[in-house]
Amino acid sequence: MPASLPDRAAGEPSPQPFTFELQATSGRARAGLFHTPHGPILTPAFAPVGTQATVKAVTPDQLRELGAGLILANAYHLYLRPGDERVAEQGGLHRFMGWGGPILTDSGGFQLFSLADQRTVDDEGVSFRSHLDGSLHRFTPEKAIAVQENLGADITMALDECAEPLDRAYNEQALARTHAWALRCLQAKTRPDQALFAIVQGGIFIDLRLQSAEFLSGLGTPGLAIGGLSVGESKGQMHAVLEALHPALPPDRPRYLMGVGAPEDLVEGVQRGVDLFDSVLPTRMARNDAALTRAGRLNLRNAPYADDERPIDPECGCYACRHFSRAYLRHLIIAHEMLSATLLSIHNLHTLIQLTADLRLAILQGRLAQFVHAFQDQRVQAEVEA
Repeated sequence: MPASLPDRAAGEPSPQPFTFELQATSGRARAGLFHTPHGPILTPAFAPVGTQATVKAVTPDQLRELGAGLILANAYHLYLRPGDERVAEQGGLHRFMGWGGPILTDSGGFQLFSLADQRTVDDEGVSFRSHLDGSLHRFTPEKAIAVQENLGADITMALDECAEPLDRAYNEQALARTHAWALRCLQAKTRPDQALFAIVQGGIFIDLRLQSAEFLSGLGTPGLAIGGLSVGESKGQMHAVLEALHPALPPDRPRYLMGVGAPEDLVEGVQRGVDLFDSVLPTRMARNDAALTRAGRLNLRNAPYADDERPIDPECGCYACRHFSRAYLRHLIIAHEMLSATLLSIHNLHTLIQLTADLRLAILQGRLAQFVHAFQDQRVQAEVEA
């Protein structure tokens, strides 16, 4: 299991400042410790996504048992429902959702990018229509900070413009806005108990990425995020961007790769210097009857699993694998029982959280190359047997 973290009562802060301790390296890979007001985050780390102040199908206690050191929520969604001011009146996100560990909120930039024909971007901000009821709203950098300060997360994100990764002209324009908005976010920030991360953009274009890294690193934010990847570019293009950014980003601050969470992507990202990851992938796949393993993915709706007495992954120590068979899980799926989503979410989250914990340990023990080789061999063998 991942190393245990201090357990805090929901909403109870710690006096720890936002500092990053780089504890070991292996090539470009890093093992570190990022201190936050609600406890330390051991890196590399995978963060479950709780878009609407809940990680779908699992409870906070289950997340703690899984070893989650950080979870995410989303400013765009919580602004629309139940409203950031209402969350503030309830004591902030930690108290509202019963989670005593660190929380990160995304500013909503990616969600606004995803709205496409429902939003209009200008130099001052973004006007958009709610996906819930079509009502008109506007986010500026100042508004994004105000919403996140109401939510009360430990780590907040600057408002950015996420551009189509292959469109150079769009990326040049979006980069200028992202940088200007980062400055405005810093000026609007008032809470010392929140760490604001700026977001490096630039699509697949290395010169734009380096320009963005240089400018945003100079702002002195406690950490930096890498946005605009895993949104349509190839794996090779994503890897090239990460390799180029490694020497350009300050070594004394955590690096957060936004929206990336497949097992193979975690291994590749860690080897290129990434410290933090998040993705809706594990819980979304669970709701679509699929299990993640280090060797690949299983669609448990498939008929051959109806009589399969093995756990999802014989090498996995999660609650689902310790107690239930593939046959039972397929039965739940076919019977439309809600428990299937919970058990598969527990398994999928465990797979990613444990993988980053194992990568961290391999870095600390100086055996990352051997770990990566064994991981890749396992995937090749699974493909041969498929």
